[in-house]
Amino acid sequence: MTRRRISSGSRFEEEIGYSRAVVDGDHVWVSGTTGYDYAAMTIADDVVAQAEQCFRNIEQALAQAGASLDDVVRVLFIVPRREDWQPCWPVVKTWLGKARPASTLIHAGLQTDAMRIEIEVTARLPQGNP
Repeated sequence: MTRRRISSGSRFEEEIGYSRAVVDGDHVWVSGTTGYDYAAMTIADDVVAQAEQCFRNIEQALAQAGASLDDVVRVLFIVPRREDWQPCWPVVKTWLGKARPASTLIHAGLQTDAMRIEIEVTARLPQGNP
């Protein structure tokens, strides 16, 4: 199977040299995704709103790959502020509660101070999808 690259349309993918997601075989790797709203070219101040937008961005990339959030098998969360993690739990459960993937949380700085959460996922394509 040929490797397929998926773009969100963000200028950063071209400037830096990465893809929003890569499909190879039956796996989909989605890059670390922040709460940036590409349609409005904005990022919310609130970490919960950013988490919601992260999942909308990830959902779009997975859909282009032929997968959904229910197909996620691994997730990595990065938050700069420890106190921001717990308010995101209900958001995570809403979006990943069915998949219940293996999960890791890291506390680390992100690209800008405005970014309060970054989420990276790995999914497997459902049976019957190329």
